[in-house]
Amino acid sequence: MNEPFLPPIEKPKGLIMNLVYAMSRWQFGKVLTPVKVYAARMPNAFGTFFGKVSALDKKLLLSRETVFLIREQVARINVCLFCTDIGRAFAIKESMNEAKFDALDEYKTSSLFSDAERAALDYATELTRDKQMSQGTFDRLASYYSEREICEIAWLVASEHLYNMANIGLNIHSDMLCDISRKSRTATAEQAVAAK
Repeated sequence: MNEPFLPPIEKPKGLIMNLVYAMSRWQFGKVLTPVKVYAARMPNAFGTFFGKVSALDKKLLLSRETVFLIREQVARINVCLFCTDIGRAFAIKESMNEAKFDALDEYKTSSLFSDAERAALDYATELTRDKQMSQGTFDRLASYYSEREICEIAWLVASEHLYNMANIGLNIHSDMLCDISRKSRTATAEQAVAAK
């Protein structure tokens, strides 16, 4: 069953939630299912908390691509279809190397990934799957990243679990955001060609 366990609220109550719905439509081309399922039912402070996670991501020293690769790996392991979809949609929108996202299953051997990326993905994979960290995996990570960057990677794994568990717990699946991002990118490219 691909329907959320709670029915999406199509018409929110209150000015703030109406603004949240409008912003979601503007940013993604639709109101995201997590917004309609749990944000609409929770006090605004919870929505603000999720917004703070996003705002904190913008303060990270890690490259955006590394951030999204780590988040995507965690979401894949946890099988959060919404999160893998939205992460990939951002990768498309920001013109990241999509081949890397396609090759995450083979990151250990794929030439697309640097040794530093492999170390970060090993860390994210082990922490997500085993809920603990071996000294060897940590030492490899520490050979490529600063102490702050290591803390950022741990933050990414932990905060991605927040998103994943909220969506999995309410049976929220993909919103097909990758398709929307691809169509938007194609339309933008066509407009640029037409303008010349």
